[in-house]
Amino acid sequence: MGSMRPVARRSIAAIILGALIGLIGLVLAVGGVWLLVEGGSAYYLVAGVAMIVAGVLLARGRMAGAWLYGAIFLGTLFWALWEVGLSPWALVPRLVAPLVLLIAVMLMMPTLTRRPGRWKLAGLGAAATLLVAGIFGWSIAGNYIPPVRGSLPGERFAMADPSLAQVGDDWPAYGGTYSARRYSPLAQITPANVSQLKRAWTIHTGDLPSSPDVRDTYGAETTPLKIGDTLYLCTPKSMVLALDPTTGKQKWRFDPGVNDDAIPYTAACRGVSYYAVPGAAADAPCAQRIILGTLDARIIALDARTGRQCRDFGRNGEVRITDGMGQVRPGYVSINSPPTIVRGVIVTGHQVLDGQDRWAPSGVIQAYDAVTGEMRWAWDMMHPERSGPPPAGQTYARGTPNMWTIASGDEQLGLVYLPMGNAAADYYSSLRRPQENRFATSLVAIDVMTGKPRWTFQAVEKDVWDYDFGAQATLVDFPTPKGAVPAMVLPSKQGDIYVLDRRTGQPLTPIGRIKAPGGGVEPQERAATQRVSLYHNLRKPDLTERDMWGMSPIDQMICRIQFRKASYKGFFTPPEADRRSIEYPGYNGGTDWGGIALDPARGVIVANYNDMPNYVRLVPRAEANERGWAPRDQARGNIGGAEGAGDPQAHTPYAIDVNAGWRMKFTGMLCKQPPYGGIRAIDLATGRTLWDRPFGTARTNGPFGIPSMLPLTIGTPNNGGAVVTKSGLIFIAAATDNLIRAIDLRTGKTLWTDTLPGGGQATPMTYSQNGKQYLVIMAGGHHFMETPVSDQLVAYALP
Repeated sequence: MGSMRPVARRSIAAIILGALIGLIGLVLAVGGVWLLVEGGSAYYLVAGVAMIVAGVLLARGRMAGAWLYGAIFLGTLFWALWEVGLSPWALVPRLVAPLVLLIAVMLMMPTLTRRPGRWKLAGLGAAATLLVAGIFGWSIAGNYIPPVRGSLPGERFAMADPSLAQVGDDWPAYGGTYSARRYSPLAQITPANVSQLKRAWTIHTGDLPSSPDVRDTYGAETTPLKIGDTLYLCTPKSMVLALDPTTGKQKWRFDPGVNDDAIPYTAACRGVSYYAVPGAAADAPCAQRIILGTLDARIIALDARTGRQCRDFGRNGEVRITDGMGQVRPGYVSINSPPTIVRGVIVTGHQVLDGQDRWAPSGVIQAYDAVTGEMRWAWDMMHPERSGPPPAGQTYARGTPNMWTIASGDEQLGLVYLPMGNAAADYYSSLRRPQENRFATSLVAIDVMTGKPRWTFQAVEKDVWDYDFGAQATLVDFPTPKGAVPAMVLPSKQGDIYVLDRRTGQPLTPIGRIKAPGGGVEPQERAATQRVSLYHNLRKPDLTERDMWGMSPIDQMICRIQFRKASYKGFFTPPEADRRSIEYPGYNGGTDWGGIALDPARGVIVANYNDMPNYVRLVPRAEANERGWAPRDQARGNIGGAEGAGDPQAHTPYAIDVNAGWRMKFTGMLCKQPPYGGIRAIDLATGRTLWDRPFGTARTNGPFGIPSMLPLTIGTPNNGGAVVTKSGLIFIAAATDNLIRAIDLRTGKTLWTDTLPGGGQATPMTYSQNGKQYLVIMAGGHHFMETPVSDQLVAYALP
């Protein structure tokens, strides 16, 4: 009688694991067929069928099932390396979940046999697998740092500031000065001692949501000013606080009484403006003024010493910018960016609630005397013959492009530089008028004394991607073979960075044109080519199916299917109605309202940027009506919500539905692989990248909205800007991980972090008082970035 092979009894563990592997295989097989039909990868179908077989064999207690799964994993490994190489984040959805299943299979294998030493063999195999997984995790954790591509230049330029203001002990304007360099010559905090930075004081502004209805709309984006012995900042609902810069103790507080119904998508105030009246005695009332723009569309002048309204300004201390606009529903017109003041003239734009109505209130730009509040001019692009308010019985032209962000200003040239938005109804262009097509998504230089455009530079023709200019232009002296030229560095949402002569608008660096894809619902409207910068851009290559991501092979497969189903023809793919289209970069980046920082001595640009697509669809009017998408009416309580996610675009044939960031609805994870944001140093003179780093960790991000608390540098979405100092430090928060960082300007290495009490979606500033350098950041949170709301302003200093 021959010897019999030892056989194990049926294993419950094998049955359960086999059923799980078989079920996963079934999902992959069904989805794999769908993906293959759409023209995608065959891997998921092949792996799915093989997993079904392996699962059945395991459930029946067959060792062949374990060996088959091992072969599936090995094949998956080779496929993953073929697709994405050794890119750690790209390998996560391809290998992590299969690796977990492999370890489970190895630990279960001894139950399928009676052979001696089976448990020891399984344990060694699982330990070896875990070791490999640990090495993989170590590489993900940020131990691989992209190399520095170029050395940091020494101090080589001597740029004067055309705003005629100075940063140092003080920080007199939102961007430092109206040149918007976000640079400080302070050097007490250095790369050598920044690790010792501690909180010096923290204050609560007291402006928090008054009801659950408005909680998701709060986002305190303010950058304080520092003038003499006082800090000035504004809160989400336009309150102004004056603080002692050494202790944070409140000196005065002004509440303009903004109601909740004035809140647009976000209650935010990015800052206030400062003006010293020429020739006024220092102790005279309102000799120094804080100029405030409010969420309910007022310009208010305050005495910088007392916080009292300057009653000689406008009507009892304020002017209303909605005069002459006709019907303005609450929340439709708001000022959330600080006005720019050049030659005693306050120039303001305003936010118009996006996506509601083709004939929304006007985007008119208005200017007022900084002492009297008298209107100096109004620029209504549809009525260039006018220089003031519309005649009685008429209104400013409705639906025109607006300036919702911050202008920069040149005191010497008498110019204000307006980063313009789009005409109302961002994603449909057929109803736009010639003047709107000329000025939308453009930088417009306005003569501050006349209100007339001096020159215009347009980045996108007939924009249907919401690529409006969000950032201030940064004023520089640009080196050329013929000497330094008065210039501006102009970043954009689509990632292009332009350098223009700020006197004429002529490009100083190469600009090209690329063939733009046609199609969409308005093929006759699409430009055949679009402008791009050949000097520098922050864009990454066009997306491919391989760039899709997720927690596991299943959700990565779903994202691949979505990618294949969508219309995507690369950069400038127009939106469609019968299916989704992919917009990449999305409307939140490259560069948004945080702008860039620039070291004017070394000639180095610091740009943080977003790297996310949008998943977009134009929704036909009848379908939008069935969904109840109508212009926002505060009485119905539909306040807040992500911009573009169900905007009605009334009086056009289509509403718009934007999946910003392109998320999986079930897990909340993004469909594109990391990084989702970065920070880069660029040589101003050449446009060459010095270094480029993913920016932001995964500590507050995770599937189903559960924070992972992992300090992995994944590169997160970010809003807010950076500050650069003479000592070679970059200070920045902005990312969704609620950290403020000090980064080495030379290498891009993070030297110091602190966890903020809320989201740091604001630009920090630095100043000196009594010989001590301070760093200040508003940690207010941001609804779109989904960071925690707070009312705390945090100041840091060396011990």
